[in-house]
Amino acid sequence: MVMLQLDHVAVLGETLDEAAAHVERALGVPMIPGGQHERYGTHNRLLGLSPELYIEAIAVDPALAPPKEARWFGLDRFAGPPRLDKWVLRCDDIDAALKALPMAGHPVHLERGDLAWTMAVPEDGLLPFDGLFPALMQWRSPVPPGKTLAASGLALEGLCVSHPEVDALRDLLAPHLDTTGLAFETGAAGLRARIRTTHGTVTLE
Repeated sequence: MVMLQLDHVAVLGETLDEAAAHVERALGVPMIPGGQHERYGTHNRLLGLSPELYIEAIAVDPALAPPKEARWFGLDRFAGPPRLDKWVLRCDDIDAALKALPMAGHPVHLERGDLAWTMAVPEDGLLPFDGLFPALMQWRSPVPPGKTLAASGLALEGLCVSHPEVDALRDLLAPHLDTTGLAFETGAAGLRARIRTTHGTVTLE
């Protein structure tokens, strides 16, 4: 059976500066430059988390040509204040993962610098459960960012996934989850991450 582990969480914004500032205000640590994703017309910044995780701030990149397909993470329709909006699970066999969870999308092979990965992306860019279904991926480069980003002094203590139909979401994922500190609760669609910092534990939403 394919197993899924938490790889990173993503804060979306109408601009990358807004998304990164949202993270930095909450955690008190600056994010570092990431790069561009030409296929989807986006760019990002990154921040390492223990244990071997990271936070991604991501937004539409106005310097890139609009993509021919829908942007990932539902960024074509994102509006409003920046927020923690996506969680990404990695696996060792994306084809097996999509056979088990076809609603995650279709596999797209991507590269940037020395990184290579395959991401599951829905045709319309919109993940199920109002975007709260996790994005699925498989790293094809030997050392993923979670192992190479500089230590930030931050650690993820827990991630809570909230949705009105959270029982159905949990039931779909439960047989495949291999990660700790994950909670599901019934409520408005959203994510909350508890992150330990040098000035105590804070909640990133």
